[in-house]
Order: sequence, then structure tokens, then C-alpha cells
Amino acid sequence: MSFSSHHLYFDDLEVGQEWDSIGRTVTETDIVNFAGFSGDFNPIHIDHEFARGTPFRRPIAHGFGVFSIASGLGVMTPPVRTIALLRVRFWNFLLPVFAGDTIRCHTRVVEKTVKGRGKRGEVVWYRGIVNQDGKTVQEGEVVTLLECRPLVRVGDPVAVGEPSANGTD
Repeated sequence: MSFSSHHLYFDDLEVGQEWDSIGRTVTETDIVNFAGFSGDFNPIHIDHEFARGTPFRRPIAHGFGVFSIASGLGVMTPPVRTIALLRVRFWNFLLPVFAGDTIRCHTRVVEKTVKGRGKRGEVVWYRGIVNQDGKTVQEGEVVTLLECRPLVRVGDPVAVGEPSANGTD
């Protein structure tokens, strides 16, 4: 997927802006596939008999599997020109997620820092994963690197529909 005119630049974001993603129902297939992909076959995730003896009474989704699903939900909420995920500042796993739960990703711009002589910028995002009952199951902050709008140099021709460097058309 390439970026489109709908993808926001670093410059388009403001601290405090918020978005909510569409919902995504976590399935037992998601849990089994994540176990196979990650190699995490902990019985709390895949063994129904074992899980009956836990406080949850049934298998729970992998925490990092839920984090990964939410990462996908956040890709287009908002649609931004992401270059890279740089780091996870902190992350808290608060409540279990079960097969059949529907999660959404709530996103808020926390901080912005210009980098690369104005060609890129770091954005700190709050991400909260919320279940169908409105309860936050995971939350934290991630930092991404985004494209900035191309710099206009004095003397460069102005693109059609763009304001000139001196503010006149």
C-alpha cells in the first residue's frame, strides 16, 4: 500500500487530537495462529481444560497478539505517513481478552518533535485498546517516525494549488 492524499503528514497533526478505530472481533483462530507464529503455546492460551482451572475459566488471547491486532487497527486511524515504529515508551496489560471480544483502538497525539532538518518528525501516541464493554484492556505510548510536508525552497516553482513561499498565489 502506498501513501495517498488521505494520509496525513507530521505537520497535519496537533497535540491532543484523538481518533477511534473500527472494531475487530478476536477469534479463536487469531489466538491459534498467533501461538503458531510466535511459538507461544502457553496452555493459558490454547488448552481449554487447563484454562478451566485458572481465574479466567477459559483461554485468553496473547497480550502481544492483542497488541498486534491493535497496531493494525491504528494504521488507518488516523491514516498517516509512517516511516517507522521507533519504540514503545511503556505498555500496560490491564484485562484479559477472550475469543469473541471486540476491540477498538483509541489514539491520541501526545507529543511531536521535528527531526531530520524538517523532513521527518517523531510522534508520541497514546494508544488504548478498549473492549466491547468500554473497558481499557491495554494501554501505553508508542513513538513513530512520520514524513513532514516537503520543504519549499525560495526560488522553487510552486505546485498548482499550493500557496507560494511568500503567501501569495
